Parts: sequence; C-alpha cells; structure tokens
Amino acid sequence: MLFLDANSWFTHRELDQEIKELKDNKEYYKKEIIKDQKDIKTLKDSNELEKFAREEYFMKRDDEEIYIIEYEDSILKNEDDD
Repeated sequence: MLFLDANSWFTHRELDQEIKELKDNKEYYKKEIIKDQKDIKTLKDSNELEKFAREEYFMKRDDEEIYIIEYEDSILKNEDDD
C-alpha cells in the first residue's frame, strides 16, 4: 500500500534538498564574511586604503594624472569588427 499525504516521501525529499542548499549557502557566506573581515582589517591601514582606492576606483591625488593602459588582448571585440 502507498499513502500520499502531506508527509509523503516526495515532500521530505524536496525539503531535504532545500536544507542542503541552505547549508551550502551558509558555508559560502561564512567564507565571504571571513574574507571581508580580513579586507576590512587590511584597509584600516591608510596606505592600503589609498592603494585600494587607486586600483579599484581610479582615485588620485590633486597633483597627479592617471593613465589607464588597455592592451589589445584585454579589449572586448565587437562582432561587427570581424
């Protein structure tokens, strides 16, 4: 005999899969939090903060000029150019 109700095997299987996904997400976010905490600790140093601002946001001092050099192999080609 087979009974299908609210507590069926299919429901339990779906819930178990959802629990597994949530546990995987939890582990991922824990790793991300640890990585971000390390980054925050590093950025408390003013030299590291300045380096980060220059590299990520292309910020500069008032008396400086910034030139962004792009190499030919790093530029995405349009399909129309072929």
